[in-house]
Amino acid sequence: MTPIFNTRPPTVLHSLITLGGLALWISLGLFVLDAGLHGVLLIGVVWVVINCIPLGASLPDIREAMRMGMDRAMPAMFIFLMIGVVIATFILSGTVGTLIYYGLKFMHPAIFLPAGLILCSLMSLAVGTSWGTVGTGGIVLIGIGGAMGIPLPLVAGMIVSGASFGDKMSPVSDTTNLAALSAETDLYSHIKSMAFTTGPAYLITLIVFSWLGYQFADQPLPKAELDSLLAGLDATFTINVLMLLPLIVLLVLSMRGVVAEAGMLISALVAAVLAVAFQSNDVASVISSFYDGAKIETGNEKLNPLLNRGGITDMAWTFTLSFIAIGLGAILEKMGFLAVLMNWVLQMLERAASVVTSATIGTFIANMLLGESYVSMILSGQMFKDKFDEVGVDRRVLSRSLEEGGTLLTALIPWTTTGAFYTATLGVATLEYAQWSLLNWINPLIGILFAWLGIALFRNHSTRPSAARQAS
Repeated sequence: MTPIFNTRPPTVLHSLITLGGLALWISLGLFVLDAGLHGVLLIGVVWVVINCIPLGASLPDIREAMRMGMDRAMPAMFIFLMIGVVIATFILSGTVGTLIYYGLKFMHPAIFLPAGLILCSLMSLAVGTSWGTVGTGGIVLIGIGGAMGIPLPLVAGMIVSGASFGDKMSPVSDTTNLAALSAETDLYSHIKSMAFTTGPAYLITLIVFSWLGYQFADQPLPKAELDSLLAGLDATFTINVLMLLPLIVLLVLSMRGVVAEAGMLISALVAAVLAVAFQSNDVASVISSFYDGAKIETGNEKLNPLLNRGGITDMAWTFTLSFIAIGLGAILEKMGFLAVLMNWVLQMLERAASVVTSATIGTFIANMLLGESYVSMILSGQMFKDKFDEVGVDRRVLSRSLEEGGTLLTALIPWTTTGAFYTATLGVATLEYAQWSLLNWINPLIGILFAWLGIALFRNHSTRPSAARQAS
């Protein structure tokens, strides 16, 4: 892939200096200086722009590259805003309160983690979105887990693991379809291929969360605190199953293939009606919550932070961070830095296992540099598909590698759109929940291990014999 503007392509050395310097600066800014992520990335943009000048790029060229990246990412950016509206209206309607109320009454700490993992997995599998799962069921489980005394990073890691499972495996997920499309393979062959590595990873994740949950089995429930939370919810909201209607609407619309933005807006409007009809809110305050978020006083200091959130303003940190990260990634992509390095690496790969490993790691690195998984998966798919043919490996292994390096690992990078969204929604920093997002890092490791062991390394028997011999 060559630059799309009238500029010279960067050399391998120039690309290494540019990307290496960027990675070094981000690490220094975050872990040594402990600086704010927005400022760190903004200086990273300056560094990359400086490195574009020797290529003959003008500032209008760079600005146009950033605009093209923004255009492509606009649907995701709009979803950021709609998630804020959904959270606010789901709180005001009593949907969140009802879920927390029943969760506190019937769920025990010993089964909370494995049960929450399965719940998030089924929910994301049905609706095909990890964002929707985290933005609805996730905020409820964070509230319940916190009330039970379970560390919030552990709860957040469980939620992200379950939400990522469905986002990766569901046939209605955009990333599942995108990975198959990028690798030019059949959707259901792609899903079957993923099952070979995701199945063992999920089983390990479930066992570990069950063991971790068992550590809380003997922990006495804070009865007085739980009673206080239940009383606060009961006094603040009308609690009954009808309040779950907005969530049901969202799930049904998602399963029927309604675009995410429309499904979120419709479910938010249903929630707004319930908030006025049943929860003693006036129309003006509900409409204002679309921007300002929910403002509720329950009299319980631990309950209030969970119920005073949402709205467009609550997503501002995520939105602005994504704006900078996507612009940075667009410059790197459009000016050819990433393509030059990927082509250089591909020329050195000969073994099938090393090609699979490089596809997974390459997608992860592209994810770190581009700031979102969609572009990194598309770019890696285009770069690696011919190489997979050359070494005689079926492209369903490539699509699986794209998901493992993209869909799963993007949640563990603070400045990606997904990592930033999870942090903003769950209230737990990405680096705090990352170690507990077991599925997200166990699954890629198993995928790479299986490649080297020759397990589920499906061969493309139509590949010419010389390529097949080269792979052995």
